[in-house]
Amino acid sequence: MSINMTLKHRHPIRKKIADGIIKQVEEEMGCNVVHGNIVESAEFNGIKLLLIDGSPDIIFLNDSPFLTLHGIKKYKPMRRFATVDRGAVKFVLSGANVMAPGITEADENIRKGDAVWVRNEEGTAMALGYALMGGKEMVEKKKGVAIESIHHIGDELWELATNL
Repeated sequence: MSINMTLKHRHPIRKKIADGIIKQVEEEMGCNVVHGNIVESAEFNGIKLLLIDGSPDIIFLNDSPFLTLHGIKKYKPMRRFATVDRGAVKFVLSGANVMAPGITEADENIRKGDAVWVRNEEGTAMALGYALMGGKEMVEKKKGVAIESIHHIGDELWELATNL
C-alpha cells in the first residue's frame, strides 16, 4: 500500500478558514507561514493534518494547530522550543520522552500542557511533544520527564511527509 493511500478525507478548505488556522500558528510559534492557493485538510492514522501546497505542514494537537517537523524545517519558528544537549539526541530521535536533565534551553513562555518542539544544539527540529512542565522548570530541573514525545524524525508521519 502506498503512503498516499493512508491519507484519508483529503479535501480543500476555504481560504478564510485556512488563513485563520495559519495565523494562529504564526502567532503562537513566531514564524511566517508562506502558502499558495492550495490548502487541504486530511487525516493520517487518526491525526488531523493541514496540507499546504501538498505538504503536511500543520498537525492538530488537542484540536490546536501546530507545525509538523517538516513545517518547522520550512518556516523556522522562534517560539515553543526546547533545546537538548548532544547526549539526549539519540534518545529523542528514537521517540523517547525528553528528560529535564538533557534540556539546555527552552522558551520561557512554555506552560505545562503546551505543544512544543524539540531541537538539537544546532537548531534542527527532531521531535514534537507535550510539555509536562513549564519552560523555566525544564531547564532548572535535574530529574524527571519534561516533554512527552508524540512525533519524531523517522516515524510514520515523518515518512509520509518525506514521500508525498
